Amino acid sequence: YFSFNLYLIRKLKFIKNKTFNRNVNCAVTWKPSRWAALFPRCGGLSQSPINIVTNKVHFSSALPPFSFIGHTDLINITVENKGHFAHFALPQSVRLTGGALPGHYRAAQFHFHWGGSGTKGSEHTIDGERFPMELHIVHIKEPYSSLEEAEHDMAGIALLALFFEVTHHSTARVSKVWAWGNTVIPNFRLSNIIPAAAELHSYYRYVGSMTTPGCEQAVAWTVFHRMLSISSRQLDAIVKQCRFWTGQPMTNIFRPTQPLDGRVVYSSKSGAAQKRANQMWFVVLSALFMPMILIHII
Repeated sequence: YFSFNLYLIRKLKFIKNKTFNRNVNCAVTWKPSRWAALFPRCGGLSQSPINIVTNKVHFSSALPPFSFIGHTDLINITVENKGHFAHFALPQSVRLTGGALPGHYRAAQFHFHWGGSGTKGSEHTIDGERFPMELHIVHIKEPYSSLEEAEHDMAGIALLALFFEVTHHSTARVSKVWAWGNTVIPNFRLSNIIPAAAELHSYYRYVGSMTTPGCEQAVAWTVFHRMLSISSRQLDAIVKQCRFWTGQPMTNIFRPTQPLDGRVVYSSKSGAAQKRANQMWFVVLSALFMPMILIHII
């Protein structure tokens, strides 16, 4: 089993962000069909997420494995309140190469998308099937120093996506917990979040956008075939604990799939047969979400 660790954020009481931009985040709470009115790029022709139709993907031998740099190193991560989700900022020492990406990329942050109690909330779908939850790890192409700089490059952002599937198994294992009351989480390894690169050789690739406003069309998307696991009870517990900046339950935090508009989706050769590994990830997910009212703005 691939385990999460409880030491991340379990004792964070509230996330406070006094510089929160309510105007932008109010836009995110609109129906996604209205985003383009305020952010024109959200109506572009290379938008994400998409539905991946497996019998229409192009298999390519030019999609090699990835190389992860710093993913097993002990680092500090920072929780940032975005009003419509929390993301977990990563230091510049965590990097990514390979996978036919045009250069070196440094990790910026990771976050999750989900539905609600009894509903599925992945952003991408496979042959029309939506999954319970989706993990995104955002990387910025070097030498860009920010997403704002990287968005001017068609491959300025590399985004890794992994789906979760629901199992009947829950984990009772509780790892070491730190009672931290701030938003800096020490002694974290990104390898607590994703498997080793050698286990992630099967994936889809397409060119798309960020999935929240302003929907920057500068993303090389990698959607892995390998699945992560969580029990329905554990997922429900996460959904019940998390709240928008409005105080409402944080549910259905995903954008509907967008038209492909002529784009081609590629698959690595090794991805001809999907692998669904049984991994128990809830220990870290518990640490990330359960003890906190995520978006409580003061």
